[in-house]
Amino acid sequence: MGMNHLGEISLLSNIAKPNVCIITNIGTSHIGNLGSRENILKAKLEILEGADRPTIIINNDNDLLHKWQEENDKKNIITYAIHETSNIMAHQITLQENASEFTCEIYKEKVKIKVPVGGEHFVLNSLCAISVGELLEIETNQIKKGIEEFELTKKRMDITELDNGIKIINDAYNASLESMQASLQYLSKLNNSRKIAVLGDMLELGDYTRELHEKIGEEVYQNKIDILMCSGENAKDIAKRAKVLGMSAENIYYFATKEELESTLKKVAKPGDAILLKASNGMKFFDIAEHLKKDIMV
Repeated sequence: MGMNHLGEISLLSNIAKPNVCIITNIGTSHIGNLGSRENILKAKLEILEGADRPTIIINNDNDLLHKWQEENDKKNIITYAIHETSNIMAHQITLQENASEFTCEIYKEKVKIKVPVGGEHFVLNSLCAISVGELLEIETNQIKKGIEEFELTKKRMDITELDNGIKIINDAYNASLESMQASLQYLSKLNNSRKIAVLGDMLELGDYTRELHEKIGEEVYQNKIDILMCSGENAKDIAKRAKVLGMSAENIYYFATKEELESTLKKVAKPGDAILLKASNGMKFFDIAEHLKKDIMV
């Protein structure tokens, strides 16, 4: 299996060129280098140029991928989605804090699937895996078993509940508009008494930096997050936008350094809180998560 830095994947057969290509999303990651989402799509489609009559698997819920597949010969395209009519779809989704369940429709066949991680975005990831498995003629029961037993890499939705009931969601491996949105939506649906979002800079956004950080401020407000804590030069725009939209100023914190943020977070957090830590990897917010776990706040 090969993967380039933009996220498209090639599955290699016993010949030199890939014959299965997967494109999971056209978002805003790398937009600072490529200039627009349309250019990101164009760059990701370059994977097809070296492929040998490939079958292409795409996320049909993504607007640009959906438009692309409508404009191209569908005989070699397999689609998966939650919302758009596709070859492989999820229905009757039940989202829980630490898992999801759904009925997967695979070319009209229906199978119950359980995902051992919370969040609708992991339902989409599972549909992608199912699409690959079906194409490679892996037995459905084996595909189901693989999904139900998979484990996330560290720093990606790594959830720890401390002895005092504080839940820490360490999702600080990377950050883009889309992953920030998904994490904040997940946080908002938890049953904890307060939701605290600890957010830092998203990097490599170029001319879109301010606009996309302001959009995260909108997401914080729309998801009714109780407390917002930010650090990072660009994260100022997250805090400013949330305040402009009407989030109470007393619930918005901005810190010049990560150390100041961590010190205040330990004082503000109370038993029963859910704390999301999310920023680009270079911000090293995962350090905060590890320190919180070690200290076991009381």
